[in-house]
Amino acid sequence: MPKTHNSDSYSHVLKYTGIFGGVQGMSILVGIIRNKLVAMILGPAGMGLISLFNSTINLLSNATNLGLSMSAVKNISEVYDNGDQSQLRHIIKMIRSWSLITALVGMALCVVCSPMLSKWTFGWGNHTLHFILLSPVVGMMAITGGEMAILKGTRRLTNLATISIYNVVAALLTSVPLYYFWGEAAIVPSLIVMALTQMLLTVGYSYKMFPLRVSSERKLLNEGMSMVRLGIAFVMAGILGSGAEFIIRSYLNYTSSLATVGLYSAGYMMTMTYASTVFSAMETDFFPRLSACNGGITTTNTIVNRQIEVSFLLVSPMLVFFTIGLPILLPLLYSGKFTPVIGMMQITVFAMYFRALKLPVAYMPLAKGDSWSYLFLEAIYDVMVVLLVIMAFNRWNLLGCGVAITLAGILDFVILLVYTHFKYGFHLSCRVKQYALMQLPFAVLAYLLTFVHSPWIYWTCGILLGLASTAVSVHILRQKTTLWESLKARFTKKISHE
Repeated sequence: MPKTHNSDSYSHVLKYTGIFGGVQGMSILVGIIRNKLVAMILGPAGMGLISLFNSTINLLSNATNLGLSMSAVKNISEVYDNGDQSQLRHIIKMIRSWSLITALVGMALCVVCSPMLSKWTFGWGNHTLHFILLSPVVGMMAITGGEMAILKGTRRLTNLATISIYNVVAALLTSVPLYYFWGEAAIVPSLIVMALTQMLLTVGYSYKMFPLRVSSERKLLNEGMSMVRLGIAFVMAGILGSGAEFIIRSYLNYTSSLATVGLYSAGYMMTMTYASTVFSAMETDFFPRLSACNGGITTTNTIVNRQIEVSFLLVSPMLVFFTIGLPILLPLLYSGKFTPVIGMMQITVFAMYFRALKLPVAYMPLAKGDSWSYLFLEAIYDVMVVLLVIMAFNRWNLLGCGVAITLAGILDFVILLVYTHFKYGFHLSCRVKQYALMQLPFAVLAYLLTFVHSPWIYWTCGILLGLASTAVSVHILRQKTTLWESLKARFTKKISHE
């Protein structure tokens, strides 16, 4: 393979990982600002109401959308890469038809089940009318998911990034004034407005490129059954994951206290959210490219290994700085009451290294339409993490949860490699192994540094470790991509013009 092609391919992965990582980072930042403002206006009770409505609506949406937002990407990507515009329009019409059906079913189910949802979610008061009013949100989420799949499958990456930015800004500008003027009474209208804004932004871009066409023909709907089967497996895997987290939190609450559950949730979510700034490009850019790959196992191995290389090199320095900076970051974002979970978070960071290594591999069954392999592998991980957390918590409390999550991540990585090797012929490249051996020692040293009590030694050595890890990643990425030369050329050109 020519070197220029290699450079362009690495540059593509780095470029869009950077773009969507930046968008994700901005989303997190705006989300923090929004949550702070809403918390100040509504207080804990209001935030609790929003959380309950959101979690219930999301559960209903995930249960009725058939996973089309993920499975449809595979179908569109394959057709898009073939260049057959007629077939592309046909499959887009099919996806929109299925999205409309799931939207109507989701809305109807929300209305019919509203009395039960009110009773199960709250157990007090009558929120039946609220859930009836929120039923359009379920429908709008289904429509939005289908249109997002179309944009992902047709590689409209710039549009997707733009939509994401507009969404988070719109959520801030619409919800905060509503809460300020009407308080808790604005919760349901705010959720409706945010869902409507997201849908209008998405369909605005999508319909402009692919005008709206839907059909109720049985033949057209039957063509989408393979897509639906893959989507159902994705939904079931999500339900298993949610079930695993529910069991873990329930066990912690039963054997310890609600405060322990809060500490665990905050630590786990903060670590996962931080790492997701790099992983966010997987679903948007990497999965469509992998789904469209028809070049055999050699090409597939190359695509997956390059994604692993770039993701691992980008996330490694971030995780070193995260480990070192937690004593400041956690109280800043939450409060000093959450410091007991720092130890768990610092060891959970190791799981994020292995997540960077395994996540691109985990997309292989989905990209190949192998729904049951995907479900099987996800189920194994969910069982492992539940059992390990229960055993480790009994021995080491919250620190044990971090050990368990990391151990489950390592075991899942090994199982995934073995399974995909025998099933699809996948193997890790020598470069991935080399980069792992170069970066993991920085992670170990950063963790060992957390036991040092001298602030001067801790911060000096910690910053030096982070800079060293960054230097290694930058050096390797500069050799593999043309982005550095492009940026330098633009900068030089700008100076010469001035």
